[in-house]
Amino acid sequence: MHDIVLSFDNGPHAATTPAVLDLLARRGIGAIFCVLGERLARPELRRLAERAHAEGHWVANHTYTHSVPLGHLENGDRVRREIDLTQELIGDLAHPDRLFRPFGGGGNLDERLLSDAAVEHLVEGGYTVVTWNAVPGDWRDPHGWVPIALQQCKAADPALLVLHDLPTGAMAHLERFLDLAEEDGARFVLDLPESCVPIRRGEIVGSLEGLVSDAGSRA
Repeated sequence: MHDIVLSFDNGPHAATTPAVLDLLARRGIGAIFCVLGERLARPELRRLAERAHAEGHWVANHTYTHSVPLGHLENGDRVRREIDLTQELIGDLAHPDRLFRPFGGGGNLDERLLSDAAVEHLVEGGYTVVTWNAVPGDWRDPHGWVPIALQQCKAADPALLVLHDLPTGAMAHLERFLDLAEEDGARFVLDLPESCVPIRRGEIVGSLEGLVSDAGSRA
């Protein structure tokens, strides 16, 4: 038996998120939806986040524009806007731990993930930073990601898997992934692996080395 936490980045999207929610509801699986603020600014898309929250899923902040990794932003005000504007739009849909998923620029866990200004703001705001340890690249290979995801999740155990509820065609294979994972003994949970939570409720609880410039003094 191995554990997998499902997370979906960059939504919600009207063309794909409803079907993902339908599938998860049928299977009784909870997930984390890491949403973009610029999408939540559209009422019809925020309603999808409202549905996800009502059905027991967790809603996480994934920046406002998802345009530049925070580690590449030298302007502290812009860093704070990327985080705060989205959190304001999430509003009462927020998880009690104020979940924040940084933008890795293609699933990368490296120094582009966070800046010193971002770490300071996330700590002061009491956020919980949620990273990942399984990224099968469903946006790059929408029809071939399933075996990669299965392999990565089994190797990580517990796994925090990043998928994308976007209209690439990848989500057409989500049910097959769920079937194969469960056949292989996987259990879908909402227990965050400690290794994927460097900051919890505003407290640095794990190493930030390699995730932010000059992180050594903070780790």
